[in-house]
Amino acid sequence: MKVWEESNVKRVLVFAGTTEGHLVIDALTKMRVDIYVSVATEYGRISFEYIPKVKVISGRMDAEAIRRFIIGKEIDIVIDATHPFAQAATANIKKACEGLSTELIRCLRESAEKDIDLQETQVVSVMSVKEAVDYLRKTKGNIFIATGSKELAAYTKLEGYRERCYARVLPIWGALEESMRLGFQGRNLIAMQGPFSKELNIAMLRHVKASYFVTKESGKAGGFREKLQAAQETQTVLVVIERPDEQGMSVEEVIRRVRQNV
Repeated sequence: MKVWEESNVKRVLVFAGTTEGHLVIDALTKMRVDIYVSVATEYGRISFEYIPKVKVISGRMDAEAIRRFIIGKEIDIVIDATHPFAQAATANIKKACEGLSTELIRCLRESAEKDIDLQETQVVSVMSVKEAVDYLRKTKGNIFIATGSKELAAYTKLEGYRERCYARVLPIWGALEESMRLGFQGRNLIAMQGPFSKELNIAMLRHVKASYFVTKESGKAGGFREKLQAAQETQTVLVVIERPDEQGMSVEEVIRRVRQNV
């Protein structure tokens, strides 16, 4: 890739939409770099458009579209700060960078803290939403779902899901439209932006009389500790979708790496 010769300013493309993305971008605005931020939704665009020096690209891109953008804008560094469970996006970003001299950095989310006493908490670990649904098929009682709107369809396979399941999704039209299309409506659909405090999680679990709380291992930034504490206090079974293993850097390491190269 070519460096912008006129000013010798590095061009950085950040795939964001997470707390980690915000932290990295905030640090980049204090460096001598051109910043491009890619977000998947209009909701993500709004959260970045007010930041000086940032050029926001809204909408999902496949690997070929990402590659064209990198080449066309002569990007020097690509930072993948997408969600830990956005595996398709991460795969597309990696594929787009193959064969280019552009440096690709994966920014990882800090894992959930492990210092919580679990003696009073029942935790069921699974590797996917499908596995969570397979487990829930054998249970009775209300289910509070906090795994996002994209995979809500899997829960429709549960008998009586319209009455039994309560979904918490982002307050954006796409998520609401899909959730309602699947039959999650009225009091069974909660639209709120997290992360949530322990107290708010407790209030929601009690309000819907949840026996099960399904969540992804969303790490510290995703409020996983607060979810675990809420399940503990309400004696709700916590069904945890474990995050995939991957290699990368912490937010601090990413910032140091970029600073060294600019």
